[in-house]
Amino acid sequence: MAMNAKTGLVITAHPGDFVWRAGGAIALHAAAGMRVKILCLSFGERGESQFAWKQAGTRIEEVKAQRRAEAEAAAAILGAEIEFMDAGDYPLRTTEPMLERAVDIFHELNPAFVLTHSLEDPYNLDHPEATRFAHAARIIAQAAGHKPDPNRAYAAPPVFLFEPHQPEQCNFKPDVILNIDPVWEKKRRAFEVLAAQKHLWEYYTRVALNRGVQGGRNSGKGMTYGEAYQRLFPEALERLA
Repeated sequence: MAMNAKTGLVITAHPGDFVWRAGGAIALHAAAGMRVKILCLSFGERGESQFAWKQAGTRIEEVKAQRRAEAEAAAAILGAEIEFMDAGDYPLRTTEPMLERAVDIFHELNPAFVLTHSLEDPYNLDHPEATRFAHAARIIAQAAGHKPDPNRAYAAPPVFLFEPHQPEQCNFKPDVILNIDPVWEKKRRAFEVLAAQKHLWEYYTRVALNRGVQGGRNSGKGMTYGEAYQRLFPEALERLA
């Protein structure tokens, strides 16, 4: 993930996903001066807001408003901007206008990297649907004949898939472990904004600690907190070392 590039793009199904799974990467790159934009496809109002539905008589508009406010606050802590698409969740249903907007975002940002969900998730079909959407937008944005502009400079960015909730069941095999020690406190503060999913705060703290141990072992360097990613496309190198 290039630190000297200008923008990064995160495409997420629900508000909590970008915090649990990619909050460290977002904060790390934002702190280095990079513009990071989060495209949040839904408010997670149905299936990702357990505690918001505990009170009888709760209306879906109220839950959407709560989750939007939480996501905006979390993004601000991490140093990112955020845009919502309101595609609904459980199930997530994107539309052609949404895809066109995503293509425009790729053209506008020309991101240095994209972060999104794993290719598989038998526990949550919204997640691979978000990945499919992100992948489609990235591919379409490369097509010279789609909204042609001879002056446009666009390079298809590398895609990093962030860690799903149950990686073994999702065929997730990380090949990147990112050291997020410098921004861990920001990520943890962003956790605590997500009141509708407070049952996940400690779980994802443990995930970060586990990945930190693995990252330290594989790098030979001290690391306490880490985030795991899987590259969707191979990395081209001039040499191995």
